[in-house]
Amino acid sequence: MLPMEEKFIYTDEEKERSEQILTELQDTLGQSFLENDLPKLRNHLSRSIAANAIRRNVFGLNPILCALQTAAIAVKDIGLKRDSVLAILLHQSVQDGNLTLEEIDSRFGEGVSKIIHGLIRIRMLYQKTPVIESENFRNLLLSFAEDMRVILIMIADRVNLMRQIRDVENKEAQRSVSEEASYLYAPLAHKLGLYQLKSELEDLSLKYLEHDAYYLIKDKLNATKAARDAYISSFITPVSEHLKAAGLKFHIKGRTKSIHSIWQKMKKQKCGFEGIYDLFAIRIILDSPADKEKMQCWQAYSIVTDMYQPNPKRLRDWLSVPKSNGYECLHITVLGPDKKWVEVQIRTERMDEIAEHGLAAHWRYKGVKAEGGMDDWLASIRAALEAGDNLEVMDQFKSDLYEKEIYVFTPKGDLLKFPKGVTVLDFAYHIHSKIGNQCVGGKINGKNVSFRTELHSGDTVEILTSTTQKPKQEWLNICKSSRAKAKIRLALKETQVKDGLYAKELLERRFKNKKIDIEEATMGHLLRKMGFKEVSEFYKQIAEEKLDPNYIIEEYQKVYNHDHNLNQPKEAESAENFEFENPSTEFLKKNDDVLVIDQNLKGLDFSLAKCCHPIYGDPVFGFVTVSGGIKIHRCDCPNAPEMRKRFGYRIVKARWSGKGTSQYAITLRVIGNDDIGIVSNISNIISKDEKIVMRSINIDSHDGLFSGNLVVLLDDNSKLNMLIKKLRTVKGVKEVVRI
Repeated sequence: MLPMEEKFIYTDEEKERSEQILTELQDTLGQSFLENDLPKLRNHLSRSIAANAIRRNVFGLNPILCALQTAAIAVKDIGLKRDSVLAILLHQSVQDGNLTLEEIDSRFGEGVSKIIHGLIRIRMLYQKTPVIESENFRNLLLSFAEDMRVILIMIADRVNLMRQIRDVENKEAQRSVSEEASYLYAPLAHKLGLYQLKSELEDLSLKYLEHDAYYLIKDKLNATKAARDAYISSFITPVSEHLKAAGLKFHIKGRTKSIHSIWQKMKKQKCGFEGIYDLFAIRIILDSPADKEKMQCWQAYSIVTDMYQPNPKRLRDWLSVPKSNGYECLHITVLGPDKKWVEVQIRTERMDEIAEHGLAAHWRYKGVKAEGGMDDWLASIRAALEAGDNLEVMDQFKSDLYEKEIYVFTPKGDLLKFPKGVTVLDFAYHIHSKIGNQCVGGKINGKNVSFRTELHSGDTVEILTSTTQKPKQEWLNICKSSRAKAKIRLALKETQVKDGLYAKELLERRFKNKKIDIEEATMGHLLRKMGFKEVSEFYKQIAEEKLDPNYIIEEYQKVYNHDHNLNQPKEAESAENFEFENPSTEFLKKNDDVLVIDQNLKGLDFSLAKCCHPIYGDPVFGFVTVSGGIKIHRCDCPNAPEMRKRFGYRIVKARWSGKGTSQYAITLRVIGNDDIGIVSNISNIISKDEKIVMRSINIDSHDGLFSGNLVVLLDDNSKLNMLIKKLRTVKGVKEVVRI
């Protein structure tokens, strides 16, 4: 701010000009203003000036006069009404803190305060120092403004500013404003069909940014203006006569291209002013029945090319094969009178309507990329502008166009586009795979958030990383973008390979410590016995600590001894007592679960019966043996009926009363179809439960059916019931029984 002694002075010339514009606005808008609008506005501005609350801008311009000039453009060239004019004149007071939105609402209405709120929101976006040259920023502005009048006011304001800064001393600020006009506001004006304002913005930005080029073209155009107008007339007149003679209904538009357009062509074609083919552009628009459109267009083409020699290299036939965006037209360049090249465009009223307002809006075929569903939305606004509709009904043009896309900032001000619903983790992977893999969270607008947090348009996002972080399978459910998911899958695959190598080295080291050489054939036999079809899955379970290397070494030695006939001969055991092949008495002796026997007696010596293998949680009873010890049986033990019948006097009550750390060896009988991978599926279910350990698995297969026994270690019957339930869900398993 300026020092207080530098009092704001409203010059007589500025006052006179301001009053003139205000009178013109009042005359133009007529009854649009409410009775007290202008008195209240004058009163506020007078008090602001008296309180020295007004400051000239960076160019030394009077902000009140600038606002009035902007309002005049908004009314005359765009068609905005009362709410927009008041918002233009009052928003700086709100921005400076001299008025609140609530005060605006109560004095001038909700419509005015809403537009001012949108203008302030846009100002906040600029504070993020965005890269304004990007298409993304233009689209963010459109979606962020809430009310389309905000964008229209911004365009009017920039047009006015560009008109006023011709002779200013601050050339750096002049350049900055001009670059924004070229990169941001001219394309916005073009999208909205404000072609005159768009051309003015482009020409003025060229004037300030490339002074010599601008005046070179301007001088050449001025030197030949009268001759050029006469030339266009001389070209159009005979063409019109021939078209009428052919019975065609039409109208013709003739124009000289803008200075900016000519300069762009000179740069693109690398030639001087005289080398521009289509300095003159003529558009023939036919009023043609739908079934005769192509025929009449080619008829007009024939008439023009009969009169003037065409350049075959410059023929563009978008009539036979329309552009992918639906644009239809014939473009030809012909050698007119005095050997000057003139571009002629031939189209029908329908084609012209599509090109101007439909899906093939003019800005699309000019090379500005279309985004999402914006076409229809913008076309309806362009139609409203050109029809001169009351733009106070623009509430319908709310920011519902970006239901599928959002735009967010990086900390440096770059603007990135994402599908709606993406999270901080998506953003991290968009920046770089390594950033994504190490992401532990983020900051949205300076606040710490989880990497699961959803992003919204206008957010500034920063990623927090840790070198210890690794991608996880569940991240695939967090990310929404296919790009991020692909990177996560790749990272998981690479992690699995690394973990596999680590697990393999760990296992080899353990074998080496025990002085055991690994035979590939024996290891392959062990993997098949354990139900693994893939070596990678075997090493993955070691890396995830689901398989104990010491257990693997024990099993390896058993397989090795069996393969090399090193096992001691022993009496063949029947299938019925298969479960005793690997007795787990070491676990039973260490049993520290608490049983209450008979009349609340604790501490009695007891053992668990091997006929029914009771475990914690099973309904049980005690049986006093001949030696005086007590055997604990399940209530549904197959021997229970006989014991109750013959030795009822030896049976005592028993119940579990305390859980310790005991584990029990349980044998399950599994029967089913011998499908590919079924053994692997069964063993995977067991290995995935960290509280269940597989002691052994022995399965035989005959005629497409398998049957076998699983011995597992677990700590209570709830775990057992859950395991049985899971095993029964395996495709091909027909029966699972505890034995």
